Amino acid sequence: MSLLSASSSSGSLSSRSSSPSFAGSASTTPSTPIHSTPTVFLITHPASAPFLKALPVCTGSGDRVLIFTGAGLAKPLLAQASQVLADASLLDSAKWESVKAVDDNENVVFWRTSSDISSFASPPHDSLLYLDKLSINTKEVSEASALNLFSNSNLRALISLPSSSSLTLHILERPPFSFPLLSQTPSTVLNPNANAYTIPSSSCFRDLWSAWDLVTLGMIPQSMLHQKPIDLRHKPLFYIGHLPTFNALLLTKLLRVPMVEPRNFGVIFERGIDPHVDDPDHCHSHSEVPEKDEDWPHLGQVLAFRDRVRALVMKTLGELEDGTRVLTRRIARTLVMMHEHEGFHIETLLYMLIQRAGTGTLPPPGFAAPAWAHLSTQWDTIPAPTTSSVTLGPCTLEMGHDDQEPQDLLSEFEGDVAGHEFGWDNESPKRSVVVGKFRVEWRPISNGEFLAFWKKMDGKVDMPASWVEEEREMKVRTLYGPVSMEYAQHWPCLTAYDDLLAYARSKGGRLPTESELRLFLDTYQVGHEEGSNTGFRNWHPLPAMYL
Repeated sequence: MSLLSASSSSGSLSSRSSSPSFAGSASTTPSTPIHSTPTVFLITHPASAPFLKALPVCTGSGDRVLIFTGAGLAKPLLAQASQVLADASLLDSAKWESVKAVDDNENVVFWRTSSDISSFASPPHDSLLYLDKLSINTKEVSEASALNLFSNSNLRALISLPSSSSLTLHILERPPFSFPLLSQTPSTVLNPNANAYTIPSSSCFRDLWSAWDLVTLGMIPQSMLHQKPIDLRHKPLFYIGHLPTFNALLLTKLLRVPMVEPRNFGVIFERGIDPHVDDPDHCHSHSEVPEKDEDWPHLGQVLAFRDRVRALVMKTLGELEDGTRVLTRRIARTLVMMHEHEGFHIETLLYMLIQRAGTGTLPPPGFAAPAWAHLSTQWDTIPAPTTSSVTLGPCTLEMGHDDQEPQDLLSEFEGDVAGHEFGWDNESPKRSVVVGKFRVEWRPISNGEFLAFWKKMDGKVDMPASWVEEEREMKVRTLYGPVSMEYAQHWPCLTAYDDLLAYARSKGGRLPTESELRLFLDTYQVGHEEGSNTGFRNWHPLPAMYL
């Protein structure tokens, strides 16, 4: 028996490249088995993304990966993890079995909890895990670097547990879907410059479809398909049919091929309800939909139509890739528009569903429910900025970009696709905007701050639609159902513009203009690869420091 202590790594955690192999199968990685008992994997060496990606962790299951970064004694953090996961057996050395593996051409050992997974994986290495003496000695990495490693490994962090030393323990799951980092966009025939913001690839569409299908088919019970979550919007069944209809109408017109059957779906599902900006009780023209539930197409018919449209999208991309169809700027623009339109609707549909969360809609399946109590304890310790605000300007800001759609049909621009930046009509042309000197607070208005203001106004300001009062307790809506204000007090407050303006004026300020906000975000905002809460990293807000 031997004590294994992780060794130092010369490379950074997020940049290691390897091709892992598990003992007993040097040339292949194990397939993900279907096992009944959740398994916990304990990783104590500086693991690479390919190694973590190859771990036999079941997707959307109770399986968890515990991985350390930094240096220090492991047991105190494992004790915290056992509380988060409500699994005291994590502190029982006899419950762990070790497995030999290869990572980055180095022999390593990882542990897993004993379960029926043993019949699928390599025979365990004869070693006992001495938890009292387990010391980790890996390179300390930033939170953003760790999150990027997990994204590249198709893993998602549920919570990260820091220690008083540099050691951090990350608790991970393998979610039903994840999005690759934009910096990992590959160079392809259609995208030779590896531009993350040009024509989407087939994998881009498949990733987005995975997210859309999980939301529409996993979070909306069939009993709700004909119920409107909010006024002035269609029922959920409409949106399940709207996205493929939008794609079918654009693509068949462009390719000059017949509309995907059934053709009448192009009438029912063509346009959603868009309230008039100046008169919310009035709507722009939209599709004439059946009045009775029984007159709508059945879900199975809509999904069959969806699959035929998706097949047409994949066929078109395949023809463009093999050269049987010439790529033009008009085709590229259409594909970009289709892809962005689907992303927009995921966002707007979730906005609708969150208002019925806990009273109809379901939490995202395959994604673990947040450990609210443990997370909020961490959020309460986040220090305030050393200064509450920053001064920016005066300056001249470039906004928008040059992308004139009519040029698509001109011969000199028709084939100019590589590197072209596509956008919507209201984003063009590029223009210069003079921004004066202004001072802006670092953090957005939080739920806790707005709650104090709202109580003081005594009915003169509406309660945010993102809140709900249950048994005299104010709660905040999430896709997991309403949660206590105690947990959500540090999150940005989601409410109407007029109410946020009233709050700002009560503090002697105002809300920023579009150009001021753009300057602030361009100067300080971090993206997904810098650790921001985007790309379904979480299904709930985070305190403003994580934005």
